Amino acid sequence: MKQYEPDRLSPAQAAAMRRGFRNGRAALSRRSLLRASAGGALAFGGIGALSACGIPPAGNTQGGVSAEDHSEKDKSIAFSNWTEYMDVDDSGREHPTLDAFTERTGIKVTYTEDINDNTEFFGKIKPQLAAGQDTGRDIIVLTDWLAARLIRLGWVQKLDPSHLPHAYANLSPQFRSPDWDPGRAYSYPWQGIAAVIGYNKKALDGVEVKTLSDLLDNPKLKGRVGLLTEMRDTMGLALLDMDKAPEKFTADDYDAGIARLQKAVDKGQVRRFTGNDYTSDLSKGDFAACVAWAGDIVQLKADNPDIDFLIPDSGYMMSSDNLMIPNKARHKANAERLIDYYFEPRPAAELAAYINFVCPVDGVKDELAKIDEDAANNPLILPDRAMQTKSRAFRSLSTEEETAFEAKFAKLTGA
Repeated sequence: MKQYEPDRLSPAQAAAMRRGFRNGRAALSRRSLLRASAGGALAFGGIGALSACGIPPAGNTQGGVSAEDHSEKDKSIAFSNWTEYMDVDDSGREHPTLDAFTERTGIKVTYTEDINDNTEFFGKIKPQLAAGQDTGRDIIVLTDWLAARLIRLGWVQKLDPSHLPHAYANLSPQFRSPDWDPGRAYSYPWQGIAAVIGYNKKALDGVEVKTLSDLLDNPKLKGRVGLLTEMRDTMGLALLDMDKAPEKFTADDYDAGIARLQKAVDKGQVRRFTGNDYTSDLSKGDFAACVAWAGDIVQLKADNPDIDFLIPDSGYMMSSDNLMIPNKARHKANAERLIDYYFEPRPAAELAAYINFVCPVDGVKDELAKIDEDAANNPLILPDRAMQTKSRAFRSLSTEEETAFEAKFAKLTGA
């Protein structure tokens, strides 16, 4: 068995962790629950700690470890998810889509909102996973960078396609084959997280904005531009603006992107790098335009007609939170049945209407329109085909790349 080499937090990765806890996606709440992609560095420290505390890491295997499946005789599922990431009724206590699943199948779902941060949750489950034990959970939801790591470690189970007919048929093309899980053999997306350009029409006062270059170069916007502290989102958009592919960029491309942003910082074009607190700056007009998360723009636009967004012709960044079945889960078939259920149009529409993230399910518009017509016509919730084709993903990074890239981004942001 190949032992996983322990990774240590570099100063830059520690800075990324602090950013995530303080004001990144990891710090967000209701409908702004966007996970810190910069937190990818955190997983390295967590995995390194496995060796440090004497727990033998799993081998770098392909395919997880199954257990005896009790699904047929035990109609239950233990589902761990992020807080405020499921539809609720007016009482705030019941989850209508989960209740409908139980009524249909007889499978009881124990739903627990015990994920507040990728790394914190990883710390809860890593001793059992490393020791080859059941975590007590049948479904977990992890952001793409950590999902990729668990797949590489062999800590999640390969899904049975025969149990996932709706998921296979209805999965939106932009989520079908991430480089960390080609063909979705081990995961399916729960929701998508889009990074776009948000702007305040009143603050722009007639200034035309179409690209990230407009934000970085137009002197009329000097000191009124915001960029995110999340490396993958900000750097991904910068690479796209430079006609570089975030799915396959080189170290030289990354350095050129850093230099491009550094030039804008040095001349005072960028007011500051922010986490979710950009929403206040944008609403007040302190930011005329900024890199923003789609879930926030949906809410801000509902409250302030001056707030809007644009998708550059070069594209926008998309990440995802993902449903996975950990090793030794006791109800794998039941869990796959629940995953498949959320790729049926009606449950997917009900979920999208409530949480307002990018829905990863095709064919839900008519169902969503019955619930919320505005949501059904909102491209930040249901991207049309043209917008889907502009969706891009930041490629997976090696440990060495993560350390080097985070160090350079931390220097840029002043972290």
